[in-house]
Amino acid sequence: MRSQPRSFKGRGTASKPPGRFESRTVHFEDDGWFPEDEGSGRLQTSVTEERARSIISRNNSPDVPFTQSLNPFRGCEHGCSYCFARPTHSYLNLSPGLDFETKLFAKVNAAELLAAELSKPGYVCSPITIGANTDPYQPIERQYSITRSVLRVLANTRHPASIITKNALVERDIDILSEMAQRNLVHVFVSVTTLDNKLSSKLEPRATAPHRRIEVIRRLSDARIPAGVLVAPIIPMITDKFLEEILERAHDAGAVSSGYVFIRLPYEVKDIFRDWLLAHFPERAEHVMSIIQQSRGGRDYDSSFESRMVGQGVFADMIAKRFDLAYRKFGYSARRDVVLDASSFAPPQKESPQGSLF
Repeated sequence: MRSQPRSFKGRGTASKPPGRFESRTVHFEDDGWFPEDEGSGRLQTSVTEERARSIISRNNSPDVPFTQSLNPFRGCEHGCSYCFARPTHSYLNLSPGLDFETKLFAKVNAAELLAAELSKPGYVCSPITIGANTDPYQPIERQYSITRSVLRVLANTRHPASIITKNALVERDIDILSEMAQRNLVHVFVSVTTLDNKLSSKLEPRATAPHRRIEVIRRLSDARIPAGVLVAPIIPMITDKFLEEILERAHDAGAVSSGYVFIRLPYEVKDIFRDWLLAHFPERAEHVMSIIQQSRGGRDYDSSFESRMVGQGVFADMIAKRFDLAYRKFGYSARRDVVLDASSFAPPQKESPQGSLF
């Protein structure tokens, strides 16, 4: 039986499991030299500035409503215990656990790389999703403004983009987003997992509080920036009860589109999330994991395209029906796959010693 893990204040996990590519595993044992409450201390966030070699990621997955994405950062300080992107830190020889939320990387040349990519003769314009993996408005964006610089490149070239975030910092860029919205070039999706602030502080310790995210939708809508809500992820017996209320309150705030994602636990995430359950809901942990497994073909996770976003089985079918009923009841006008205008794209102009003659 797994022991109940300790937690670090303001962090989504207290564990540092090795990445799946590590050649050796280090196992820590409590030898009695450290006080029992050592784990309640605070951990500092470190940021490494890096010059990325490429900036646009491409996919052809049939269950993903975009083919291009851009992530200004690697790792995410929000600390969401359920984050499906955690295993990407394994490629850096870092832990998908605490390292993912405390050892971050900022792609300081993101805007420069993006302009160069858009300038290529063979580039075909297609909406870019910003924040598909890690949140583009996580706390360190306030210092680095990488997302803002990327948005300025997109606005100047009239390139369409969608944004996924759970941070109110997106309001800082309303000036650029309004400019893009006038040309149907942008759509902002605000991710809302729960409406319980106390639960959110455990589940997403450094993300914006749920009630404030609803206000973000209102402020974007007031600025005539199309906004949507993603109920993501839906966690059985933990957050699923908030589904209808989130959709209702988001629509009342001006959301025009909506979607949902069933919790995904690939690779190391399944054990990190189990530890979170044991730390915060020990009496419910076994039941929650049982429903997840029933919705994943008997496993913790099933990567099949047809079911990885929504699950399968009785519980997943019930969630789908509840979403459809609420979607129609509250009058949403679009699902997640919003259509943006790619026809007015104008590639960046390379500087010439002769200047612009024509």
